[in-house]
Amino acid sequence: MSLGRPEFVGHIEVRGLTKRFGSFTAVDHLDFEVRPGRITGFLGPNGSGKTTTLRMLLGLIRPTAGTATIDGHRYVEIDNPLTVVGSALEATNFHPGRTGRDHLRVQAAVAGVPDRRVDELLELVGIPAAARKRAGGYSMGMRQRLGLAAALLGDPKVIILDEPANGLDPEGIRWLRGFLRQLADEGRTLLISSHMLSEVEQTVDDVVIIANGERVAQGTVQELRGDPTAYVRTSDPERLADALTSRGLTVTPKGAGLRVTTEDLAVVGDAAHAADVAIHELRAEQTHLEELFFNLTESEEHRNRNLVGVSTADLPPPTGAPIDPALLVDAPQEDRR
Repeated sequence: MSLGRPEFVGHIEVRGLTKRFGSFTAVDHLDFEVRPGRITGFLGPNGSGKTTTLRMLLGLIRPTAGTATIDGHRYVEIDNPLTVVGSALEATNFHPGRTGRDHLRVQAAVAGVPDRRVDELLELVGIPAAARKRAGGYSMGMRQRLGLAAALLGDPKVIILDEPANGLDPEGIRWLRGFLRQLADEGRTLLISSHMLSEVEQTVDDVVIIANGERVAQGTVQELRGDPTAYVRTSDPERLADALTSRGLTVTPKGAGLRVTTEDLAVVGDAAHAADVAIHELRAEQTHLEELFFNLTESEEHRNRNLVGVSTADLPPPTGAPIDPALLVDAPQEDRR
C-alpha cells in the first residue's frame, strides 16, 4: 500500500521512546505529541537527548524501545519521505565546494522535485544572490537559510528543525519567527529544537521540555507559565495580605514583599488603600519560559546518574558526527528491557 503524502496530516507521536548506547541511556521512555498547525518547541539542556530523539524520529538511528511516528507511520515506511517530512538537523551537511543552488538541485533530484522549486526557495529564504557561491564560504546565518530551503524542497507537511536560529542576526531571527508562523498557519506541523529560550517564547505555541532523556513538562506556553501574578512591597505586609485574602485572592510571601494571584494591579491598589497601607512597589509578574526551564531542569540535572565506568564508546555521537552504521542495527535483546 502506498503511503504517499495525501494520507498525512502531520501528527507526530512519540511513545515510550528509549535509546541506549551501551550502558548509557540517552533517551528514557519519552512520550510527547506534536499537533498540526502549531509550532512546538523541543527544549532541554545540552546532552538531554534532543538530537538523539530527532534522529530516531527521522529514522537515522533505531530506538532501543518505543516508537516515533508520523500519522502512525515510521519515517522508513513513508514513500518519498522528503515530500512528507522536511528536516534540518545541522547547518554543515553540505559539500563546501558545491554552490548553494547545486546543493539544493542534488536533493531536489532525489525527491523528484523540479529545479524551479530550488529557485523559488532560494528567493523565499532570502539568499538568491548567494545561490551561485560555494556553500563553504557561507556565513552561519546563510547556512541556516540554505538548510531551511533544503527542508522545504518537497513542500512537506511536517518540518523538523534543530537550532534554526543559530548564527542569525536580530533581523534574521525576526524574519525566521514570521516565516515559521506562516508555515504553521498553512497547517504544517513544526517541531523546533532550540536553546534560545527568549526567542522560543516569542515563536512557539507548545513546549516539550526534557532533561536526562526524560520528559519533565509538556503543554502550551501559557499553561506552563501558570496564572499571572502581581508583586507588591508594602509597609505592612501582614495587614495587606489579610485585605487581599478577604477579596478572594491567593497571597504568598516573596522576598520583602507579597506575590498575589491576579493580573489586575488596580485590585491590589484598592485593597491597600482600603486597608490604609502604603505601597512601596507594585508590578505585574509573569513566569518566563527561561525561568520555567531552569526550574524544571535543574532538579533533573542534579539527579545522581552514575556514569562511572561508562566509556566514550557508549556515548551518543556529537552533533555533526557521522552516524555509525552499527547503530542502525537492532539493539541487543538485553537492551530492550
